[in-house]
Amino acid sequence: MIFRQLLEPVSSTYTYLLGCPETGQAVLVDPVVNSMDRDLQVLQALGLRLAFTLDTHIHADHITAALELKKRTGSRIAAPAIDRLPCVDFGMEEGRPLQVGGVAIEGMHTPGHTDGHFAYVVGERVFTGDALLIDGCGRTDFQNGDATVLYHSVTQKLFALADETLVYPAHDYTGRHVSSIAQEKSRNPRLGGCKSLAEFQQIMATLNLPYPKFIDYAVPGNRQCGTCPADLPQELQKYCGPMAESPQG
Repeated sequence: MIFRQLLEPVSSTYTYLLGCPETGQAVLVDPVVNSMDRDLQVLQALGLRLAFTLDTHIHADHITAALELKKRTGSRIAAPAIDRLPCVDFGMEEGRPLQVGGVAIEGMHTPGHTDGHFAYVVGERVFTGDALLIDGCGRTDFQNGDATVLYHSVTQKLFALADETLVYPAHDYTGRHVSSIAQEKSRNPRLGGCKSLAEFQQIMATLNLPYPKFIDYAVPGNRQCGTCPADLPQELQKYCGPMAESPQG
């Protein structure tokens, strides 16, 4: 499998490119609208054709590039079926893998950050979205989030994967790229070290995080598979404009 990890720096979002060398088909996991030109350049450089975009959940901190990439390339849109978005071509469900050439993507429902959140298992890798981050996890105080539900998603589903499974999150804010199930089970300060449900609930209840500044635009836009609002304030236009500089060139 051809694999690339690509960073969108405004929202610190990781987009993952998974490609099949035999068929030339590819999927982009969690693509971001303002970095789609970079992503298309990477696909072209690798000689790949975009077959699918695949989102882990309805994002609150960026606009997905799913719809714009479909317009540009004819790619199909995949996303969790539980969210029932009318713009989705393939609804991800547990037990119903998405096959892109020789790449099989297994869906795992991991609610708690949002109620429709999915993680995706591809061989020795798991793409955890916001459910499990490196030394952290996504917040649980909006979009039907629930700390108890997230605790069970991580400890009973993600932590049940093989210890050597590589963990690729949707975000990292300190320059880290990859973890493992063993590492997160051992040292994740919120969920690792056999943290109890009560301990996790207390941690999440006392985070005191600010209201997400882009959520009121991102969620409606992402329920349409990636539509930037026309009335976006000047200070937020960077979330929809073309990315000025890419860490990947």
